[in-house]
Amino acid sequence: MSNHQHILIIRLSAMGDVAMSIPVIRALTEKHPECKITVLSKPFFKPLFDKIPQVSFFAAQVNTKHKGILGLFKLYRELKKEKITHVADFHDVLRSKILRTLFIFNGNPCICINKGRTEKKALTRTKNKIFKQLKTSHQRYAEVLNKLGFNLDLSNPTLIEKKKLSEKITLITGLKKDTWIGIAPFAAFKGKVYPLQLMEEVIKEMASKGFKIFLFGGGKHEIKILNTIENTYKNVINLAGQLSFKEELKVISELDLMVSMDSGNAHLAAMQQVKTITLWGVTHPYAGFAPFHQPDDYCLISDLEKYPKIPCSIYGNKVINGYENVMETISPDRVIEKIMSVLSK
Repeated sequence: MSNHQHILIIRLSAMGDVAMSIPVIRALTEKHPECKITVLSKPFFKPLFDKIPQVSFFAAQVNTKHKGILGLFKLYRELKKEKITHVADFHDVLRSKILRTLFIFNGNPCICINKGRTEKKALTRTKNKIFKQLKTSHQRYAEVLNKLGFNLDLSNPTLIEKKKLSEKITLITGLKKDTWIGIAPFAAFKGKVYPLQLMEEVIKEMASKGFKIFLFGGGKHEIKILNTIENTYKNVINLAGQLSFKEELKVISELDLMVSMDSGNAHLAAMQQVKTITLWGVTHPYAGFAPFHQPDDYCLISDLEKYPKIPCSIYGNKVINGYENVMETISPDRVIEKIMSVLSK
């Protein structure tokens, strides 16, 4: 390799997948401090990469100036000026394939992620299911970099230094004097969402113990629901709609524990080394989307004896008939017991 090494990492969406790249990129910077890294993603995700050494962010304006084939050519020309030497495609979608091809024609080494589509189909099919742990997304990202010649180690992440919260944030959260628990009760698909009435039982019990509960979500409908919960129980604060994404990340970093669905918020917490409990419905950690560096028993899974076809989907968008209520098999008492167990460690 030449002395000048500048890696372009492409991962345009979704939030959880982008967040899962963070521990891998941190490990890359620690193992290869001589490298410059540029991350290409959507503008909203920029705060995820703030203050990571050696890392700069390049916004892909896929709905405006970088839209379509001509837009991608323009994006390539802009990136080429950055003197990219290697391309790591963590996404492998049409846009990234086109960009990758242009860099290949320019003579740059380019490697794309192996998403393991065949083995994921075998894991989720209802007949002759092959039920086994697949590579995690973190491992798949690291594999791309390894093939480019940049070996790294994910087994022992360096402790991240926490930053003080701003006055604006503490006016909402208060100063941290007790245990802070985050709860993110929503997900993109219904098959991954814990029944709200059961989650309220968890919130009620944890709040009654004096823990401060912070609720996370987005969109008018979710905010309305979370406001109702906030107004019903003491020690509960709904952060949805009150803070910017960057500010929410800072609050998450201060949590003692996050409770989340199989969704982006779990990865936003885990990437900041926050203990993270996840609740799983029609999806399963074996597909490779468990939060980074969390013990296996932090994943609370629906009853596999009663619902043996789990996982019936990778992303939760497909639900088999009769599997609509699988998460009811995760009792609030089980969630509460796990929270108390993790907090006591």
